[in-house]
Amino acid sequence: MTVADIINEAKSTVFSFELLPPLKGNKIDKVYKTIDSLIEFNPKFITITSHRDEVTYKNTENGLFERRVIRKRPGTVAVAAAIMHKYNVKVIPHIICSGFTRSETEYALIDLNFLGIHDILVLRGDNSRKDRFFTPSENGNEYAVELAHQVNALNRGEFIDGTNIEPLEVPFAYGVAGYPEKHEEAPNMNSDLYHLKQKVDAGANFIVTQMFFDNQKYYDFVKRCREMDINIPIIPGLKPITAKVQETVLPKIFKTDIPEEFAKELRKCKTDEEVRRVGVEWTIHQSKDLMNNGSPILHFYTMMATQSVREVAQAVF
Repeated sequence: MTVADIINEAKSTVFSFELLPPLKGNKIDKVYKTIDSLIEFNPKFITITSHRDEVTYKNTENGLFERRVIRKRPGTVAVAAAIMHKYNVKVIPHIICSGFTRSETEYALIDLNFLGIHDILVLRGDNSRKDRFFTPSENGNEYAVELAHQVNALNRGEFIDGTNIEPLEVPFAYGVAGYPEKHEEAPNMNSDLYHLKQKVDAGANFIVTQMFFDNQKYYDFVKRCREMDINIPIIPGLKPITAKVQETVLPKIFKTDIPEEFAKELRKCKTDEEVRRVGVEWTIHQSKDLMNNGSPILHFYTMMATQSVREVAQAVF
């Protein structure tokens, strides 16, 4: 079953969440611990983030610069395979443009197909830390829609070197990202939705939204998508705020507003634990409202906030 099938056949609201692979040097036990704390809520799938390598330059004794590539997290493919085989749960690794050539992407897709992982999330990915604007790798995809077309070609059995095989027995099914409050680089919401429609027309069969804290933004986004004939499932992405610094950091990084009602309660908090409790209550409020309005699924960004996500899930599932 694809993600779209799971959502369309759900009799009641189902649960899913996103995992951040551990930092380089840590064992996968940390990932398992996160999953163990949430597995009782019967996640229908787990998405797994991917990160580009970072390039740094270090001065050498001869006055030249030495280029170093830093890989801070293990490969998404390996983490996805380990989770799938241990828990027998659908895994959805991120496949991103950022930091990858088309050839590297093809190898990742070949590995996933070999491992029996056929659901992916197709994303452009973040800028390199040294770049103000997104710059694709040489011979890499610049936009998520280009990446979608590469996936489509491999589904047909077409490799980037021009050789061909039989079409994949189980083709990749993929989702894409949606932004209820507009992608930061889009000049306006209509332009953002135009590009989203391109990805849907390319073959995406579900959309996962960026985190939001105001449900009305999500409802308005879904309405506008439907008006543009974007009719695939749109999965709401939720994130409990867990620390006082996130009150300003999350809106800055993810370009999402915090409603004044929520911000007012956060301002009263003196400690991170107080913030965490308020964050959990707000996410419970969001979740119940989404469920009451017929959302077939809730997707949680754990981002090391496993206990908070668990408390929300206990309250609503």
